[in-house]
Amino acid sequence: MSSIQSKTKEENYEVTIETNSGHTVTSDEPKDVGGQNKGLVPDEFLIAGLAGCTSATLKMYAQRKEWDLQDVNMKIKFIEGEKKGDLPSIQTDIELIGDLDRAQKERLLVIAGKCPVHKMLTGGLTINTAIK
Repeated sequence: MSSIQSKTKEENYEVTIETNSGHTVTSDEPKDVGGQNKGLVPDEFLIAGLAGCTSATLKMYAQRKEWDLQDVNMKIKFIEGEKKGDLPSIQTDIELIGDLDRAQKERLLVIAGKCPVHKMLTGGLTINTAIK
């Protein structure tokens, strides 16, 4: 199970995040909103998680099938709702590098939607928050 601990810094919005797998990353806000731009903004972390999960899922699946998937390149964009109250969306464009036929590419498109992060984001995730 993944877990993190975060701590704010004295500087406005900088947050140090430590993972249970031993990594440390920084989140911050852009300078134009009072941050120092020292790390990813929160929605970048969200779509980065989707990119990492999707890419790894596609590579694992292709390896099991012994398909020639050499690389997975992704462009993911977090899109704010146009009007107040509109839900945001995520646009994902995947480039598959390798000798793959049309049927394999179509199957990999289906598999992309099966990565755990994608399923979490589209499946009605519940977030329980407590103040301690």
